Parts: sequence; structure tokens; C-alpha cells
Amino acid sequence: MAVISHADIVQAPKALLHDHLDGGLRPATIVELAEAVGHELPETDPARLGEWFVAAADSGSLERYLETFAHTVAVMQTEEGLHRVAKECALDLAADGVVYAEIRYAPEQHLERGLTLDAVVDAVHAGFQEGCAEAAAAGHRIRVGTLLTAMRHAARSQEIAELAVRYRDTGVVGFDIAGAEAGFPPTRHLDAFEYLQRENFHFTIHAGEAFGLPSIWQAIQWCGADRLGHGVRIVDDVTGGKLGRLASYVRDKRIPLELCPSSNVQTGAAESIATHPIKLLHDLRFRVTVNTDNRLMSGTSMSREMALLSEAFGWGWSELQWLTINAMKSAFIPYDERLALINDVIKPAYGKLVQ
Repeated sequence: MAVISHADIVQAPKALLHDHLDGGLRPATIVELAEAVGHELPETDPARLGEWFVAAADSGSLERYLETFAHTVAVMQTEEGLHRVAKECALDLAADGVVYAEIRYAPEQHLERGLTLDAVVDAVHAGFQEGCAEAAAAGHRIRVGTLLTAMRHAARSQEIAELAVRYRDTGVVGFDIAGAEAGFPPTRHLDAFEYLQRENFHFTIHAGEAFGLPSIWQAIQWCGADRLGHGVRIVDDVTGGKLGRLASYVRDKRIPLELCPSSNVQTGAAESIATHPIKLLHDLRFRVTVNTDNRLMSGTSMSREMALLSEAFGWGWSELQWLTINAMKSAFIPYDERLALINDVIKPAYGKLVQ
């Protein structure tokens, strides 16, 4: 099967479930915002700064990868900065052919210059609204929902969970915890997850990226996660194509895996794109989705991720459609709205491409 070009993939509708707002800034924007707030950067030329982020993140260590965020978070401490970053995020994704995106960020990380949690959420939502409107005017319609993230090494998960529920009707579609997995199990935040379940609210948990099966098991069986953020290490429970108890449960329950191929290679969760477990998990019919994680740090986009998979595995339009529909089925918006995007936008577009 012929490899699909990146340019062609850009034209196809895509759905994105796992993308961090503070991991997708434009390098030029970082330079401008850093100058405005007096933050020192390792590079001040936008092109060289972009290269620095990819190189610094390309260490094979999740902890080292996470250190790069000190610079992006530093320039996202004002309403103006947050608004601009969110607006540009929506515009960049729409230009890449993304029609639905769930963007996550941690409000507690943007309080250093006096903003309140509510002010952070308001600024981000205003930015997304403006970006989506501007993209639609340019002929690239996109819908963006946000996930509020609590940091797993901190102790504000209950507060952030309540914040997410408070904004559930004005743009927040779910909750997440993120940060280093080792030493910070999801069960430390059990009160927050139990609260969210009582409120009938959706949540995903970063699990099975840098840490293995115990992290996934806790996220699902103790905390009740709707989706697994990454979840790539579920392959540790697959031997010779035979699924263990946990892997069988994840597949049978159709628990979505928010796989991020390029990021997984950078953090050491996979050796290469060509050997990434996404191929095996696809063949075993897990609920596989493909995502960007941090577009700046990985120097990537949804179209690039799909192009890499097409090149590595010979995947064609039918596989890319399968990944896209999987993502829309797994989104945290109401069922009828998911169905409308699948039937009215995604299937008609891919139907023309598959022929």
C-alpha cells in the first residue's frame, strides 16, 4: 500500500484527545511573551528555540522531558498570555485539519503572577472561543473542549475537580491528573475521583507511560478512569498475542488508549515509531487513538503523527479513519454531538479518500 503524504493527511478531518496547552506553544510566541514578563530563555531566536525544545525533550526520560515546561509555563502567567496561547492553539490545530480537540492544562500552574483559578480558566476559554471563531471564518471549523489537570505530585486535585465541575457547561469537558508517575500513584487522589463520579463527570488519568501495569490497574480499578492517558504499557500484559487479565479487561471494556507515538519515543516508553506498540494494539483491536501530547516538544502535529504511522506500518485511509472514529467515540462531549461529527464530517470526508 502506498504511503499517504503529509500534505494529503492535512486535508483529512482528525480528532485529538491528548494535547497539553503548555506543550504546544509557537516558539515565536514564547520569545515575545518571555520578553514581556522578563523570563530568560535558552535561545531567543524562534527557530533555534524550537530546535532546543525538541532536543531537550529527546532524552529518553520522562522527568527530563517535563523540565522543558518550565519555560512555557513561565510565559503563561497572565490573562493576555493564556488568551493568546489558547487562541493560537485552536488556529494551529484547525489549520492541521483537526475538527475536534480536547486540550488539557493545569490551572494551578498559572498562578505565579496573582491570577485566580477561575481567572485562568476564563482566559483560556476566551482564547479558544476567539481562535475557533477565527478558524471558522477562514473555512476551518474546529470544536475545542478543555480538560482541567491536577498535578499528581501536588495536593490540589479535589479543588481542581470542583473547578472542572463548576465550568462543565462553559467549555470544560473533563478532568485529568498528570506529572511524573513513579512515586505518585493515582490513588493519592482518590477523593477527587470519587467526587467526579458522584457528579457524573468524565475523567482520564495519565497512566502506563513511564510506569507499568500497576499504574494502569489503579487508574481503572481503583479510580474509575474513563480513558487512559497514554496507556502504552498495557502491552506488558500481552505475551505472544495472548492477553493477560488486565489487558483483556481494557480491551473488552473498550477503554480508550490515548497513544502519543512521538512523545512515547522521546520519554522512553517506546524504542521507535517502527516498533511502537500501537501496531500490535491496533491488530488486537484495542480502542486505539493517536495523539500529539506536546506538539512543541515533539516537533509534531496530528498530520505528522499519522504520516509517521502510515510510513512505518503501511496504514492507509481506512486505518486513519478507524483511529479518527475511535477518538470521536471516546470524546467527552455528549453522544449525539459525537455522532454528528462522525456521520456528518468524518465519514463523508474519508469516504471520498478511501475510494
